[in-house]
Amino acid sequence: MASNCGVKRLEAVITLEYDDERTAEAIANAVSPDNRRAPLAIGITTVRKEKSVITEIYAETGLARFIATIDDLLSSTSIAEKTLKIVQEG
Repeated sequence: MASNCGVKRLEAVITLEYDDERTAEAIANAVSPDNRRAPLAIGITTVRKEKSVITEIYAETGLARFIATIDDLLSSTSIAEKTLKIVQEG
């Protein structure tokens, strides 16, 4: 069994800033479904504030799953950004 070195809870706040509120809203909406599909002992909340997308993540499952969750979020965000760019270039 993997050890989490006595850490009971890991937390991160990731803030991504965009050129305009419309882009931030589109990205926040694209990654927000991840909030509802998070496994037990992991919490994810994503909101848009003006031109920023702010995601708060916590995990009570150990470092490996915490890092994997952040990686999944950033991957989903990257895909959303690329998709939005393609749609805008239309």
